[in-house]
Amino acid sequence: MLLAIDAGNTNIVFAVFDGDTIKGQWRCSTTTERTADELGVWLHHLFTLSGVPKDAITGAIIATVVPAAEFSLKTLCRRYFNVEPMVVGDPAVNLDMKIIMDRPSEVGADRLVNAIAAHELFGGPLVVLDFGTATTFDVVDGNGDYLGGVIAPGVNLSIKALHMAAAQLPMVAIEAPRSVVGKNTVEAMQSGVYWGYVSMIEGLLARIRQQQNVDQMKVVATGGLAPLFTKAVDEIEYLHGDLTMLGLLMIYRRNSQQTERPTG
Repeated sequence: MLLAIDAGNTNIVFAVFDGDTIKGQWRCSTTTERTADELGVWLHHLFTLSGVPKDAITGAIIATVVPAAEFSLKTLCRRYFNVEPMVVGDPAVNLDMKIIMDRPSEVGADRLVNAIAAHELFGGPLVVLDFGTATTFDVVDGNGDYLGGVIAPGVNLSIKALHMAAAQLPMVAIEAPRSVVGKNTVEAMQSGVYWGYVSMIEGLLARIRQQQNVDQMKVVATGGLAPLFTKAVDEIEYLHGDLTMLGLLMIYRRNSQQTERPTG
């Protein structure tokens, strides 16, 4: 079994693959002060509750956009699962993808993993739209090469900033309001956030297609709020909640096959 770890700015997601099947998936808040031992005890209980034998883990792979969390995650894999993890971004880990950027090392590991998974599943050219702490657009060409992207403030981040900066504006739930023109403060805020983001997504996708000089680009959405916005954005063709985890599985398999040596 494979332990896949995706450490984002808000949450760390752990998943166990048995072949192509996710046997268990759990998340905790991203806290850089959390030690490998704390994570190990927490995961041990979740493995037990889910009926996943800890000793069945034979490999691990980590993607993190939080450098301070990497040491604890690597130690977790070594100490509690007795495996040496692959780390996306390590020179030894081949992504089999050209990163056509001014500074390729600056691209978040999760964005590259998503791009690899989306192209493998759906082909290109395409845009991966990820609703996370930030809302990101990642552009992949027909060959599977990473061309760049767009980073916008995340939906939850925008609501929090609005609430903190304006004394009379409350925190609101993110949902599609009954009309664009709100009849009270909550509806007005929900409309601004929801329809504002829908319009931003539609506008940016149109501009990306124009700049890439293509009539059609597949659009794949992922992240916690993707289902909500997929309902309103016709350009989104595919919705995949486990895109990052599946990408980690693909990268692990590619690199495991490359390191295998014939016997005899």
